[in-house]
Amino acid sequence: MKGKRSFKIVALLIIAVMLTLAACSGGGSNNNNSGGSTGNNSSNTGGQSSNNSGNSGSGSGNKAEEKPAPMKISIMIPSFSTELPDKSSPVWQRLEEYTNTDLEILFTPNSSYEDKLNITLASGDLPTIMNVAKTPSVISAARNGAFWDITDYLKDYPNLSQAHPVVLNNTSIDGRIYGVYRARTLGRMGVTYNKVWLDNLGLQPAKTIDEFYNILRAFTYDDPDGNGKNDTYGIVVSKYTGPWDIMQIWFGAPNKWGENENGELIPDFMTPEYREALKFFRKIYSEGLVNEDFAVMDSAAWNTPFVNGQAGVFVDVADNARRLNNSMQEAAPRDESYTIVTQAPVGPKGHRDMPTSGWSGMLVISKTKVKTEEELRRVLDFLDKLNDVEMKLLLGYGIEGRHYDMVDGYVVPKEDLDPALGKERNDLNQLLMFIGEQEPGYAPTPINAQIAEVQKANEAIVVGNPAEPFVSEVYAQVGQQLENIIGDARIQYIVGQIDDAGFDAAIELWKKTGGDDYIREINELYKAAKGK
Repeated sequence: MKGKRSFKIVALLIIAVMLTLAACSGGGSNNNNSGGSTGNNSSNTGGQSSNNSGNSGSGSGNKAEEKPAPMKISIMIPSFSTELPDKSSPVWQRLEEYTNTDLEILFTPNSSYEDKLNITLASGDLPTIMNVAKTPSVISAARNGAFWDITDYLKDYPNLSQAHPVVLNNTSIDGRIYGVYRARTLGRMGVTYNKVWLDNLGLQPAKTIDEFYNILRAFTYDDPDGNGKNDTYGIVVSKYTGPWDIMQIWFGAPNKWGENENGELIPDFMTPEYREALKFFRKIYSEGLVNEDFAVMDSAAWNTPFVNGQAGVFVDVADNARRLNNSMQEAAPRDESYTIVTQAPVGPKGHRDMPTSGWSGMLVISKTKVKTEEELRRVLDFLDKLNDVEMKLLLGYGIEGRHYDMVDGYVVPKEDLDPALGKERNDLNQLLMFIGEQEPGYAPTPINAQIAEVQKANEAIVVGNPAEPFVSEVYAQVGQQLENIIGDARIQYIVGQIDDAGFDAAIELWKKTGGDDYIREINELYKAAKGK
């Protein structure tokens, strides 16, 4: 009783806190107070799942085939449509039949979702499952016992056990897992080249950082467009710092935080690998291989030099290769793609790249509705089944033959689908977590196939941020100042305004401005999490 009163008190205190929940296609919510400091043929969709999740607690009985009564589950998820399905929907009915549940889906308009979530948390009367972001109020609720800690249960389920450890780390609270994340592409980064320029110069995409440098130089000085003019350069970067952040990982720098020889966490910019990356950036700037105005270029105009044939390399998300190609095709259509996208080059510490957060919301299980471990296992069994291929197709596309067709293994939506049929499946995709076996999708174009190949291969080389789960009170107070000190010093170093001594001085200023306290707090949180 004492714990419940504690939660309700805390919940009432947090009712005014506004949450930032990711929309349909956005990335995971990045709390500014965090250590991160800164996403087969299934016509028989009504059948029973072939995956029997271990220890689901769904009933015992004398007959093995005897099925327990459907479990009542309420689910709060965001909605983006005005016409929403109800229990009369054949998609909803197949979902219930497949998972042996009686569902109450609490669709909440995304525009007011954060307010509704605050009110629900404050009331203490939570639905069985809620979609949440890792915000201060949700963290507080988890710490006060509102949600089940499912860390030690995920291994028992065939799909949930395949959750990516980097994403689990990103969604964790104090080192523990309280929700099943809704996956977004983790290994999303890539290096996009102007393929025409590569072909003109007889070059191949870079496999190493040395080859990457050589391409930048050739694109700058070897007349890659063949117009006889000195009017091109290697890579375009804007005031958005993403390319620098990505490329320094190639050199072996940690992702925001990394362990030193004593097992303590230190910021990336205190490592020798970070400094080596800085020297490379300074070199390509001094040689004119990157645009001079990168520090002030509006990121909204970032694509333009590549599309207009001024720059030939773009370091960002791999899927931007498609957008760049589309823009170039609009100006001058051709049969082949203008772009080619590859993984990062291999650096001195091996093949490495920066991940995205890898998630967009997570489904937490409330202790107010789920009282026992047996009930918890049934809810986890439900979530596990939602990750079966049959359910991914059902919730993502609808019913085969009714909402879409399968052609050569790919999904082909019905043309001119009646709005009434569309309503049967609208926003049910908000239940999807995309963990486990990949479901069939739309037929890929050649550039889309490249992007998918790069993103899949990247999953094996992404470098996680060990401090991602932590919420820093110091950072909440002085985080922006700390970010500005190092961000400004990095630019000054790249353009030659300061040297190593100047960058060291910036680090000392960072420490005195609260950085030492920040490091101490992050390590206390890290030590506490490792001890659990």
